[in-house]
Amino acid sequence: MASFFKGFSVLFLAITLVMSSCMVANCGNFYQDFDLTWGGNRAKVFNGGRLLSLSLDKISGSGFQSKKEYLFGRIDVQLKLVAGNSAGTVTAYYLSSQGPTHDEIDFEFLGNVSGEPYILHTNVFTQGRGGREQQFYLWFDPTKNFHTYSIIWNPQRIVFLVDNTPIRVFKNAESIGVPYPKNQPMRIYSSLWNADDWATRGGLEKIDWSKAPFTAYYRNFNAQTCSGSCTSSNSKFSNGAWQNQELDAYSRRRLRWVQKNFMIYNYCTDYKRFVHGIPAECRQSRSVVSSETIELGLTLVEYNGGVDGLRLLSVSLDEPLTGGLQQAVNFAPHLLK
Repeated sequence: MASFFKGFSVLFLAITLVMSSCMVANCGNFYQDFDLTWGGNRAKVFNGGRLLSLSLDKISGSGFQSKKEYLFGRIDVQLKLVAGNSAGTVTAYYLSSQGPTHDEIDFEFLGNVSGEPYILHTNVFTQGRGGREQQFYLWFDPTKNFHTYSIIWNPQRIVFLVDNTPIRVFKNAESIGVPYPKNQPMRIYSSLWNADDWATRGGLEKIDWSKAPFTAYYRNFNAQTCSGSCTSSNSKFSNGAWQNQELDAYSRRRLRWVQKNFMIYNYCTDYKRFVHGIPAECRQSRSVVSSETIELGLTLVEYNGGVDGLRLLSVSLDEPLTGGLQQAVNFAPHLLK
């Protein structure tokens, strides 16, 4: 009898833990959480609501949207993109409100001819205005397996992540007059559609309809949102809560790695486009780094003999350093001991 109650207690504890995790992080089911909004039977939910597919043929694409609206949260979904020759197709996954002054946070996957990489296109709209594009190649083939694409949206910043690696951060810059999405709840949308007038090589590569239908697959939707107290048990960032999380040292290094090696377009450096000056949020990010946000990862020094011969060449900190560059300079001589 004792062993029975012990086994029952373990089972009850396991069920309780599962239920608790689902209360904190919305354990998604495509039947329960989404409506198939267009494309007829080209959008399908199967495996008991655990898997969803969108298809595109010459007649129509397809799409779905969330039943709920969200104001801040962490949204995750796993996608396996259209395989083979996907030129001219776009698979979009984004958050958006409605109306002429809508806010929007975009992932768009631009297809390509066989053997050429997808382009991951990101954008942020505030009060109806976008134009904040950053584009990336991925460091894996997104058609072979499922990969997790995430949006963290809180009052301080928006973080785009791929397999929990941050690829982009859009910070709240209202202090310098840049609108930030914080008042309009958004739904989750996704669609697979014909964009061969622009998506691949500026529209030079058209859809090969002999390869239709084109199909993308979705699974493991998860939403962590504000409901009472805004907490999350799944965050892998240093402070453990999506509602105010900042990138820790490891995540900052990963962000720099992605942007150095895989970013192929950044509106902040498109000087031909912004002939009268880059947007304000770009100028802020390029300004002199404050003493409380310096990042130190590698210190290079030049030494010509004696303390007076020491010259600090570069400083890149991985942890915040109060006191700024002066402290780094004061510390540099110790590297020679």
